[in-house]
Amino acid sequence: MTVTLEVAEGVGTLRLDRPPMNALDVATQDRLKELAEEVTAREDVRTVVIYGGEKVFAAGADIKEMENMDHTAMVLRSRGLQDAFTAIARIPKPVVAAVTGYALGGGCELALCADYRIAADNAKLGQPEILLGLIPGAGGTQRLARLIGPSRAKDLIFTGRQVRAAEALTLGLVDRVVPADEVYAQAHAWAAKLAKGPALALRAAKESVDAGLDSGIETGLAVERTWFAGLFATEDRERGMRSFVADGPGKATFL
Repeated sequence: MTVTLEVAEGVGTLRLDRPPMNALDVATQDRLKELAEEVTAREDVRTVVIYGGEKVFAAGADIKEMENMDHTAMVLRSRGLQDAFTAIARIPKPVVAAVTGYALGGGCELALCADYRIAADNAKLGQPEILLGLIPGAGGTQRLARLIGPSRAKDLIFTGRQVRAAEALTLGLVDRVVPADEVYAQAHAWAAKLAKGPALALRAAKESVDAGLDSGIETGLAVERTWFAGLFATEDRERGMRSFVADGPGKATFL
């Protein structure tokens, strides 16, 4: 399998496994979609880590495969490509990308689908599609602009340049930079901590933020107030408030 799923402590790790560079061919894209749907449905998976291994996250699409695709073939495939990445972005649970080495093109777009990105100090990220006479096709023009702003996104997309971890942190493209040998451990720790939290409230928070970004503040506010009121019907809300009154903030357990 080009992508595997391992579950421990409520954390599901989606690991890319297509040596040497984890090129995202059609089979890998489809496998990502399949596993995104699986972790969405599984109650024992409460948070998700996306990881490419110690050396590389994903160096991009499989160019040799794409070179042989004509216009008609890509018209037929482009929706499947986007659907695979959208399935990752729509996992209704916290998702963190553990980025080592290269995260370029489709690899960068995959990292953009996560809620949080922890990068190795030797990581390099970018959208180099313009150098092939193309543009990002797996959501890069949309998610990158929403994450770091349109002018910064256009600079990366127009030039195709790669940015090192320190600049990626300054741009807001990643959220934390750590030594390369600590990337997965820190990503897993981030996910494991949230895995102990109130699952439905975490889902509500993610969907409310994303709805506002996708549709505007009025829609976002409507989603927020619906979820906010609805959470008052949950056992986690009762447990959290009861613990706060009895023991003070931050003491509730939700598992």
